[in-house]
Amino acid sequence: MPKFDFDLFVIGGGSGGVRAARLAAQRGVSTAIAEEHRFGGTCVVRGCVPKKLLVYASEFGHMADDARSYGWDAGTKRFDWRTLIENKDKEVDRLSAIYSRNVAIAGATVFESRAEVRGPHTVYLVSEDRTVTAERILIATGGRPFIPSIPGSEFAITSNEAFHLDTLPRKIVIAGAGYIGIEFACIFHGLGVEVHIVHRGTQFLPGFDHDLRDELIQTLLAQGIRITGDSEVGAIEKNDAGLALVTTNGMRIASDTVMFAMGRVPNTAGLGIDKLGIQCGPSGEVVIDDSYQSSVPGIYAIGDVTGRKSLTPLAIRDGIAFIEANYANNPGSSNLDAIPTAVFSQPEIGTVGYSEEAARERYGEVDIYKSRFRPLKNTLSGRAEHVLFKIVVDPVTDRVIGCHVLGPNAAEIVQVLAISLRLGVRKSDLDATVALHPTLAEELVTMREKWRPPVSQLMA
Repeated sequence: MPKFDFDLFVIGGGSGGVRAARLAAQRGVSTAIAEEHRFGGTCVVRGCVPKKLLVYASEFGHMADDARSYGWDAGTKRFDWRTLIENKDKEVDRLSAIYSRNVAIAGATVFESRAEVRGPHTVYLVSEDRTVTAERILIATGGRPFIPSIPGSEFAITSNEAFHLDTLPRKIVIAGAGYIGIEFACIFHGLGVEVHIVHRGTQFLPGFDHDLRDELIQTLLAQGIRITGDSEVGAIEKNDAGLALVTTNGMRIASDTVMFAMGRVPNTAGLGIDKLGIQCGPSGEVVIDDSYQSSVPGIYAIGDVTGRKSLTPLAIRDGIAFIEANYANNPGSSNLDAIPTAVFSQPEIGTVGYSEEAARERYGEVDIYKSRFRPLKNTLSGRAEHVLFKIVVDPVTDRVIGCHVLGPNAAEIVQVLAISLRLGVRKSDLDATVALHPTLAEELVTMREKWRPPVSQLMA
């Protein structure tokens, strides 16, 4: 008789958990995985994929306006929210089914149930009211939207509910100006909604390079999105006219809908790990070692639940690294160098490597190359939005340590750039590369002059 029911039990059917379960099962490891909602996790069900579909939808209105300048009669613009949501749901259902089917085909046992940790080797399946045992338990439950404890918070939605609204609101107030808040502001604005962003700090898109951040904010303001900083959300009130967001400094904003986009927290609540004494960080994140093991032997964790950057590709790489460390005698964590990331705003941001601020803190002196221009496509349409390219270089080694793009297809450009940065590309390598004209990305290989701050900034 085997000592345990399974060699590995994975809690959470998101990208990281599914990848770990599939790889383990393919290696002949007796594997089980439990998911209480739908397979695919945040990314597939209520994150990256449906969000990008909504981004596409919100862009078509701008395209129709621009098309007239290129000779097209776009006709009357009409948008139907229900059609979009129904088609989005069909695609999410298709992808979720693929995730579940693939892990089963690999040989893992699939449980459609909430799973809770009851011991170092014991998992309780809530829907089946029974326990199973495993030599290793892997927690891959991801994250969830942060909801502040304020009066009336129950009247607000988060990104989870934004994908399932019965009707498109006329007005929406978004509390938070991180990438989720900015992306949904652009989505709703592009669909014709009156949008007001309220942020408790003065710095929007924290962690992103200041030049791209400032250019994007000015563009959004010019588009008609209202943005208010330095305002803490104090309460949400419901009345006959709808909702009102009330800030702690006395501002009151009437709206149909209020959305919290104030970050995400590790999804560990009610999982049972607190009763086992598993060490967690201040936000509830599971503290792990290099082999992804928690402070309790036999219990491991990967992805967002560990407090890492909330990026699907990182969770997937964690799943791979966990299997390599524990079943292939190949220890080593995921490499976090040159991670590309994007904000699917309009225009979008793509970034990889160090921002200027972070680079100066790490290297001291750095060389900066910047180019801001109006893209060719906007010349006939009259659209005033600009493109911004920025390269950060270590002057000692000539190595490119950061690259940042704001404009159409920024994410696609930066994904390719990430390969070059990972391999140690130098500024001289970019200079020696022949440009492809006319393109936006040719700017990366044609910038020659180092940026110097204006005299007014030097004297400030």
